[in-house]
Amino acid sequence: MSTTTTRRAAVLGHPVAHSLSPVLHGAAYRALGLDGWQYGVHDVTEDALEGFLSDVDAGWAGLSLTMPLKQVVIPLLDHVDPLAEAVGAVNTVLFSAAGGSGSGAVTITGTNTDVHGIVAALREGLGVRGVADAVILGGGATAASALAAVAELGCVSPRVFVRSLDRIGPLRAAVARMGVSPSFEVFDEQATTSALAVADAVVSTTPKYAADQWAPLLTGLLTGAGEKPRGVLLDVVYDPRPTALQSAWAALGADAVGGERMLLHQAAEQVRLMTGRPAPLAAMDEALRRALA
Repeated sequence: MSTTTTRRAAVLGHPVAHSLSPVLHGAAYRALGLDGWQYGVHDVTEDALEGFLSDVDAGWAGLSLTMPLKQVVIPLLDHVDPLAEAVGAVNTVLFSAAGGSGSGAVTITGTNTDVHGIVAALREGLGVRGVADAVILGGGATAASALAAVAELGCVSPRVFVRSLDRIGPLRAAVARMGVSPSFEVFDEQATTSALAVADAVVSTTPKYAADQWAPLLTGLLTGAGEKPRGVLLDVVYDPRPTALQSAWAALGADAVGGERMLLHQAAEQVRLMTGRPAPLAAMDEALRRALA
């Protein structure tokens, strides 16, 4: 049954024109019959975020946040969900009415659906298997969500490979809050490639093209031995799609999951939180496939 109740939501970031969130949320609203719901796109810088939030009223349901807003938004919120607080990154903002009836004031809550997205995407390759050993490539905000995700799947001591140990202060702080115990290592051709080959789960959180270097190294290591990677790869990058690492992984005969699967599942959880209804995953998936075709 459709409803024409007017509600607003949007994705914010800088840059943000490339975002596929409108495709996913729009498909969900249509499938749910939410005729009055609107989902917009707003290019908002870090400096402009506080002003944007100050203009939000009770007609708003929520926001999806992309970089560089996931961390700078935290001091601007009334409440932060425990998971988002531990990870140190908010990708979803929810609004609820505050004050007297009709006042228009809102309470602003931040949460994190990236962890849900990573877990669900990995589950597409893992099935019911758990994760004893995991590798995470990269040391940014998404890496913190990946740490929480692999911990949920059973691995609290993954190996995290980064470009520099001097630039992961926020990630170390997140580790302390989460109570996990990863090892941090600098990228090294032999050690990193060997770790990728034997992990139950690998999550690459590096920017596009940054993980390409591991594709030929992994192929060279395993092809001669007639072996394949033991675990499942999730590369969070979906443009280009597939990535070089994802292509090499699949060519070796192992399960590789693209970043668009994480995107789908984190958006589905956002829809559930913003609308209060189960997300129509099949309709969102179909819309995403058409957009990426």
